[in-house]
Amino acid sequence: MNKLKILALTLAFSGFMASCKEQLDVKNPNQPSSPALKTETGLVSFGEGFYITGFKDVKYYDGVPGYFWSGAIGNHELMGDVIGTDIANVFINQIGAPNQITLDDGTVLLNPNSPNKQIDFIRITANVNSTGFQNSTYYEWAYMYNMNNAANTILSNIDAVTFTGAADTKKGVLKAWAYWWKGYAYSRIGSMYYAGIINDKANGEALNGTNGNYVSKETMIAEANKNLDAAATILASLTVNTDYTATMEGLIPSFNRVGRGGVLTPAMWQRNINTMKARNLLVNTRVSGMTAAQWADIITLTTNGIQASDFVFTGRSNTTGDFLSPTAGTVSAKTTGANNTYKITERLIQDFKTGDLRFTNNFRRRTAPYIGEASRGNSFFTRYDLINRGAAGSEGSTSVITYSNLNAGGYELYLASSYEENQLMKAEALINTGKIEDGLALIDEVRKFQGAGLPAVAGTNLSLDVAKEELRRERRVGLLFRALSFYDARRWGLLETGRKGAVALSRTGAVSTNATINYGYLDYWDVPDNEIVYNPPASGSAPTKNPKTN
Repeated sequence: MNKLKILALTLAFSGFMASCKEQLDVKNPNQPSSPALKTETGLVSFGEGFYITGFKDVKYYDGVPGYFWSGAIGNHELMGDVIGTDIANVFINQIGAPNQITLDDGTVLLNPNSPNKQIDFIRITANVNSTGFQNSTYYEWAYMYNMNNAANTILSNIDAVTFTGAADTKKGVLKAWAYWWKGYAYSRIGSMYYAGIINDKANGEALNGTNGNYVSKETMIAEANKNLDAAATILASLTVNTDYTATMEGLIPSFNRVGRGGVLTPAMWQRNINTMKARNLLVNTRVSGMTAAQWADIITLTTNGIQASDFVFTGRSNTTGDFLSPTAGTVSAKTTGANNTYKITERLIQDFKTGDLRFTNNFRRRTAPYIGEASRGNSFFTRYDLINRGAAGSEGSTSVITYSNLNAGGYELYLASSYEENQLMKAEALINTGKIEDGLALIDEVRKFQGAGLPAVAGTNLSLDVAKEELRRERRVGLLFRALSFYDARRWGLLETGRKGAVALSRTGAVSTNATINYGYLDYWDVPDNEIVYNPPASGSAPTKNPKTN
């Protein structure tokens, strides 16, 4: 996929997104009446365009946070306390500002909006329709419904298209592609918002391309899994042949078929689906509320999940930034160096174990602590920078995972699940069901896979609590920048209980090693007011506002 091809797609299939009403003015090339969608080549090209419609093509986003993978996902990593910022664009500094930090000497650093806190700020200032495109809570919703609409467009057109060669194979791949991304989009909606909309109509097929039937986040996750299962069922009937490979290569841009990315076989794809379903269960259930049956489900899904040699869904930049900008397209890119939008937090650095090569290979100590605009928050104060491993003289060890590379194509972004995530979910389930040593062995496996160079923890007679701490730290480090940090903070209860024993800096740069951070973040965001104003809930809809308050 190149820039000219994307432009052609955009011009050929202009339209507006659904679920959100067209007053939101979100551009999306999803017009099902387009003649190009009535041809095999047009439909495959449109499917490749999912990378744009789902992750880049929302008409406007502030240039400082950026598009989906740098901006919308930046919100996750801010609230997951792996990055911080004093940049005020689109209110991102407020999204990641905890209610307060209590330092070792008793000094209390308050949220800059005190007495209002993050939840108050979101509801009073950010998530209101009059704020327009400054509403930080709107973008993930908009992107994911953009993607859902694109998937609906393929499904609504495919049966009318005549395919050459192995027609059933080509049609099956395209349908699986659509159901996979529908399941993905609904997974993100149900994992982030208190309610959502199930919509199987492409824009133009139904009045306004949407409906006002809001359903609970739990129903959204069930619908996500239903679509993932539909993809898996189709994949079970497919075998790899020339037309299978050609169709997949038509859907996945060549620059995304590098490293861990590639043409997934049907079996690989099914394993990716199992890992995604395990994620849907794990991240949307408080650890304190997990049942034995749920842990068993996690073990079953991950046992049949992504293997070390499997391809997964990845994204990379290219020189023209068709999908991702090399220097600004991801949270990693926007965190690299001393003067970027995001800053690495002290709490992330704290979670690296002594001797971890992933730390020495990717971070450096600043000559002086970064304090920045202290009136805009407090948690972004830091002594550390993320290194650009694509810069001359900063290559590092090739056997150790790289967290940042600003060269075109240098950084591998995981769009969905990964082998490491699969193994750590299984490890967590094993540890919590009495098989501590088996779980620790998987933690060791992930660390070896990423080149951490750490001594094994399996076989060292760790207690349950210490084993859980190994798991917690490894998820923070091993899954860095994979949009899981906020989910973990939520399910571990940290949004309410806060983090004790934290490393934090004062406004003079003094280091506290036993600070207490009270986050107080909204665990599931309310439905964006931009949607509610133009698409009010129909009678019988589920509540669209999270009842949680400060």
